[in-house]
Order: sequence, then C-alpha cells, then structure tokens
Amino acid sequence: MITIKTHLERMFDHMHWANLRILAALQASDGKPDKAVRLFAHILGAENVWLTRMNGEDGGSFPIWPEADLAECGRMAEANRAGYARLFERLNESDLSEATTYRNTKGDVFQTVLADILTHVSMHGSYHRGQVNALLRAEGFEPANTDYITFVR
Repeated sequence: MITIKTHLERMFDHMHWANLRILAALQASDGKPDKAVRLFAHILGAENVWLTRMNGEDGGSFPIWPEADLAECGRMAEANRAGYARLFERLNESDLSEATTYRNTKGDVFQTVLADILTHVSMHGSYHRGQVNALLRAEGFEPANTDYITFVR
C-alpha cells in the first residue's frame, strides 16, 4: 500500500524531472520566448517560497516572480530539489496532516494542511509548465513532454 508521503515524494520527483525537461526545451529555444522563461522562473520562485514557508520561515523575502536567466533557473531548480528532499527526510506520515501557519504575499495569515500545500506546489508547477509549452509551440519550438505517465513509465 502506498502512503501519502511516498505518493507526494513521487510527485516531487516528477516535478524536478519536469522542470529539467522544461529547462532543456527553453535552452534549445535560446530562451525564447521571454515570457516562457519568466513563467518558468515563477514556477521555481513559487516552489522556493512555499518551501521556505513549510520550513517555518518567512517566505516574503523571496520573490514569486524572480528575474532569472536560464542559468539561474537551473540553479534554482537544483536548490529546490535539494530543499524538498531535506523536507521529506524530516517529515513522517502524520506530519502531512498537520496545519502549517504562514503569510501570503499580501501579509494575510493562513493555516493549511501540509499535504495540501505540497499538492498545490506540484499542481501549480504543472499548470505553468503547460503554459510554457504552449508559448514554445506558438513560436515554433518543440515543447517538452512533462506528462506524469511518461515519468513513471
């Protein structure tokens, strides 16, 4: 039987794999279109902000829309992968049902169950990776296949 923690870890393995595939597609397009790079940087910035919040720190000091070139995006993707790996190492199954208190970008305070935050982070990235792929395709570049089923095969 698969646990929620194991399932979420698998989703985050997919997230990193998909980020690397998007990075490769953007590198192949020489960073065009600019909006696609900006969206990718947003994915990575949001991953970092949520990681910071789940670690009990103030995520407000990190931008959700960072200005980053592809080299910086690559560094951010690797830092996020390492940070989430450390987070999962310290979590146990029961921790995932606990609420985490954090402030959003407007300063409003919320409490959300950790498993729900982790699900949001994964789904948020998938949504924007789809947008990046649409922008690449519209400019005549090859989009990246980031489907979860492709990852698990």
